[in-house]
Amino acid sequence: MTEQIRLQPGDQAPAFSLPNDQGGTTSLEDFRGQRVIVYFYPRANTPGCTKEACDFRDSLTQLNDQDIAVVGISPDKVDKLAKFREDHELTFPLLSDETKDVMQAYGAFGEKKNYGKIVQGVIRSTFLIESDGTIGVAQYNVKATGHVARLIRDLPSS
Repeated sequence: MTEQIRLQPGDQAPAFSLPNDQGGTTSLEDFRGQRVIVYFYPRANTPGCTKEACDFRDSLTQLNDQDIAVVGISPDKVDKLAKFREDHELTFPLLSDETKDVMQAYGAFGEKKNYGKIVQGVIRSTFLIESDGTIGVAQYNVKATGHVARLIRDLPSS
């Protein structure tokens, strides 16, 4: 069993540059000087992932008012992400990490329990990256339902 990465507040956020649902590329560097929530989810258009994405969508104004952007990352192909965005009127970038390299750098891919079995997969995780590029909040194994409201409630002030 390999040692799983677990980022902590104060750690430097791993840089990334990934294809997005609009046909371009989105990088962590695009958000330099701004706080950004980066959340990792297993698969677009599944019940839990849809609930979580819609909760972020519905909370976006509240987050933007605190100068916080949102980015979702999954291993889905770009065309599936574009359909997910369209189906649910998502208003933030969705990024494709088919190689799972970014997920592994954040500790959001690895061993997890799924229906009592240990499997390799995406670990539903959320990170607040501060304007200086450090981790402000690192949450692993979050529940899709109610997660966004708890995150907003517990956000550190900038």
